[in-house]
Amino acid sequence: MTEHVWSYKSTAGHLAGTDLTGYKVEATDGGIGKVDKHSDEVGDAYLVVDTGVWIFGKEVLLPASTVTLVDPAERKVYVDRTKDEIKDAPEFHQNKHLGDAGYREELGTYYGTGAPFGGRPA
Repeated sequence: MTEHVWSYKSTAGHLAGTDLTGYKVEATDGGIGKVDKHSDEVGDAYLVVDTGVWIFGKEVLLPASTVTLVDPAERKVYVDRTKDEIKDAPEFHQNKHLGDAGYREELGTYYGTGAPFGGRPA
């Protein structure tokens, strides 16, 4: 079953209303930063991840569908992307995210389901 890119997978263990701010974010190949802000709004769920010094303070927006597991005991969020895939993601811009449908479409395509990272061959 293909789940919407802006929704948490039912297997991720995320409970609506859980504040993920400050949780560490783990890519498939190691830590990438922490959750700076998030939304669990139905159909518009995402994480804004502050990558800190790892990629020079860049913030990236990860759609909720990239989350594979939320571990409240460890305060960690695991995602199904590598560090390089996240590093190469479009940078998060709050004004674009909140008001530009084209930016959301770009992110949806980049993180799209059905093929790794928006259709790029595996």
